[in-house]
Amino acid sequence: MNIGEIAKRAGVSRSTVSYALSGKRPVSTATAQRINEVIAELGYRPNASARALAEGRTRTLSLVIPPASRRLTDVQLGFVASVVEAAATHDLDVLLSPSGGDHDRSFERVVTGRRVDGVILMEILLDDPRVARLEQEALPFVTIGHVERPGTSSWVDVDYAELITRCVHHLADLGHRDVVLINRSDELVAAGYGPALRSSAGFLTAAERRGLTAHTVCCADEPAAGLACFQDIRHRWPEVTAAVTINEAALPGLQRALRQADLSVPRDFSITGVIASRLAEAFHPPLTAADVPAEEMARLAVDLLVERIANPDAPPRDALLQPAISLRSSTGARRP
Repeated sequence: MNIGEIAKRAGVSRSTVSYALSGKRPVSTATAQRINEVIAELGYRPNASARALAEGRTRTLSLVIPPASRRLTDVQLGFVASVVEAAATHDLDVLLSPSGGDHDRSFERVVTGRRVDGVILMEILLDDPRVARLEQEALPFVTIGHVERPGTSSWVDVDYAELITRCVHHLADLGHRDVVLINRSDELVAAGYGPALRSSAGFLTAAERRGLTAHTVCCADEPAAGLACFQDIRHRWPEVTAAVTINEAALPGLQRALRQADLSVPRDFSITGVIASRLAEAFHPPLTAADVPAEEMARLAVDLLVERIANPDAPPRDALLQPAISLRSSTGARRP
């Protein structure tokens, strides 16, 4: 079934049907109703490619993910799934494109090829050249995370500095005096990865304000690194009684290390942080944490991008989320 058949049955021209479908030109209420009745009767669905061509759009978004050589964390996979789901509510497809390392050409094809209507960037550095490149090309984009000086970009992020600060205050209120931040990898910190640097700054500032002895360590995003990291903490600072972390991938290793050290949580050691709720619930005992709202962030990012595609000259918008800390079972009072 095509537009010609619809036009014939509705007693109008093909162009009138096209205008009614695209909204490019006004059509009388009676004519539009007649066309819609025929469409409903025939079960007509416009061809996606033809519709996109008529609109001058691809109806496709690009989600730029970390390099394919890196295993995506649970939160990152959550963002991917949630962006795809949110885009579907707008009848949009999502093209996944890696960036960084050997994938710069892939990102450049997205930017210059006009194969997509807009871009969502993940894993943002404080000084991110991808943001500057997209601003230069004037391709609509939104970031999950934000650069140090967002300028004209729209973004969605979690307030890592504030949430880590709350975690430190929670531990201080429980009487802990020696604490450690288990951060992301050395490579991410050196590259200027936003959540890692903001978390470190919030952690150290809060610890100083509460008069705590504070240490920070970097840990690769994998369970084995979590195990080795905690063993190193126990060796270097045996007086530490609590940890804060944003490294979800290291959690299984931290769990094993605590068990091997015969430390009961939270009786002997407390742990908290900013973690996806599914992983926090899977920890034993369940982890007291600020739950990263991946679904909400993805939905906001897609909505903001759709707005920018429709109106590229609109002022940029942002959303800095501060989810509440869910008090579970992994934190307790420091033992004398």
